[in-house]
Amino acid sequence: MTEASDHTDEAGGADLGQALRALRRRADLSQRQLAEKSGVPQSTLARIESGRALDPRFRTVERLVQAAGGMLALGVPETISGLTEPAPVPHDDMRDEAGRRYPAHLDVWPVHEPRDWPGAWWAEWYRLPPERYPLPLPPAAYELNRRYRDNRRWAAEVRRTAQVRRVISSDLPATCWRYVAELPDGTLVGELRAHERSPFLEYGEWHPDMPEREVVLDGVLVDARYRRLGLGRRLVTALLTAMREAGIDDAAAIAEGSGTDLLLACGFEIEARRPTALRLGHPGKRCFS
Repeated sequence: MTEASDHTDEAGGADLGQALRALRRRADLSQRQLAEKSGVPQSTLARIESGRALDPRFRTVERLVQAAGGMLALGVPETISGLTEPAPVPHDDMRDEAGRRYPAHLDVWPVHEPRDWPGAWWAEWYRLPPERYPLPLPPAAYELNRRYRDNRRWAAEVRRTAQVRRVISSDLPATCWRYVAELPDGTLVGELRAHERSPFLEYGEWHPDMPEREVVLDGVLVDARYRRLGLGRRLVTALLTAMREAGIDDAAAIAEGSGTDLLLACGFEIEARRPTALRLGHPGKRCFS
């Protein structure tokens, strides 16, 4: 935390309360937990964060910042500080019925309908009409379970930082379409492979309503840990976008299970005619996919 910070007041000085809340959120600590860890009374921490402590002692601030995993620097220019500022608390402008801020270290979201509130899921009354709701909806909801919060933030970070790109190499034929999903460190977490074909060459004849070029989707694979994060859909969307730019409007694919759901969500349609499904295995042994 430096003087050159995003957390500044109108006079240009550091907004200490906002900065501490941001640090607490990054460390996933409640006020009580940070107070215990730093040895500073919780009441003192609450006054600093709310802005009621106009001139807190430097040693008190230092203990709080260090306990939250931050660094306190004075007079360090922004261009050479090299310090990473904690992200602001995204729900800092939200208040509960009593006008109080929600805990900074939690993930808070507004509740517009029962589906936004986990309490309605447990009671399974989100299917009821509003006049039959057994309880009034709260203005917001948040996740208390630390493991769930970590998973939510990890998933959000993967969605934000993962990149999808087309692989173009002299080792690949010109008719090969390959896309990969990668993390910033280069870790491969997803891949799509497809190839281009000519229906005219395949069937030996051409009809006016038959496409001259089409792409066959060979497969989409996403690392098991990174599934359900939208990476498969991003891979397919990247392929379809490039196809249209190349003047190709038709694509074919064979899928089953969740793969079918993915392609339907991307605009594919199920054809009436289906290819024959063949398997090779030990006689009498049933194969499961």
